[in-house]
Amino acid sequence: MKEKYWIIELKTLDAETKRIANEFLQNMKLANKSPVTIDKYRRVMEKFFTECPTPLQELYPDDVLNWLHSFYGDRKERTIDQVLAVLSSFFKFCQAEEYIDRVLIKNRWRPRLPRTLPKYLNSSELARVKIAAEKLSLRDRALVLFLLSSGCRRSEVSGLNVDDVDLDNRTARVLGKGNKFREVHFDEESALILKKYLNNKPRDKKPLFLNQFGERLMPIGIYAITTKLGKKVGLPHSLSPHCCRHTFATNMMARGAELEFIGNELGHRDLNTTRVYTRILSDQIIAAYRKIKE
Repeated sequence: MKEKYWIIELKTLDAETKRIANEFLQNMKLANKSPVTIDKYRRVMEKFFTECPTPLQELYPDDVLNWLHSFYGDRKERTIDQVLAVLSSFFKFCQAEEYIDRVLIKNRWRPRLPRTLPKYLNSSELARVKIAAEKLSLRDRALVLFLLSSGCRRSEVSGLNVDDVDLDNRTARVLGKGNKFREVHFDEESALILKKYLNNKPRDKKPLFLNQFGERLMPIGIYAITTKLGKKVGLPHSLSPHCCRHTFATNMMARGAELEFIGNELGHRDLNTTRVYTRILSDQIIAAYRKIKE
């Protein structure tokens, strides 16, 4: 990722379009959108402006559609949907700020994607992962158990410091999306292993999880630990930190936890995001019913 990930620097782009595009990206940065998200938007916009150099005020829907067919005609529907989502967001901003006076992307262009359920561990897979984790180092076992019982994102776990964790109350203060802090809970088993890990960890180090060089364990390192464990267990899908997050939410839902509580634990701004786990529970009930009928 380049240093100024929120700035388009295309020399071939006309000055007014560049100014408006950078204003849009700057607004995303001020709205605390993640650097990864902003960088993705910038790259899509740069590609569009490079391959469709028509000035913004002179663009028409046919220009956008022709570009889409020319450069994304053979791509996967999900890729096309993501590109259209980026451009649609930018063009809506332009309309709201009265830089353009026409709709440039039609809703009918968006592909109808199948609704996919989040990947999570069923009870058997979860048991196998926990048994395999017993052979890991204290750090890695504590990390895996914390991910599974807290529902945190890998970036949130990476950012944790020792002082953020309360072992007695089994809570942690994490910095989530939008630079907002929230309190999450973790289970007794995780607290027990975390305590053992902290007793063996250098006391002068501020970050909770350290890498082999004694520095903060970064998100990519967390991803490597979980995926390696998943391969060792022989799971049919990747054991990513997000899979651990989905497993936490699914288990909470199955135990009857309130949707609002689960949403708060996960840091969801919109409960509609959390409702996807009700579909998982419904599918589980239907599958169990069919098994009985057989």
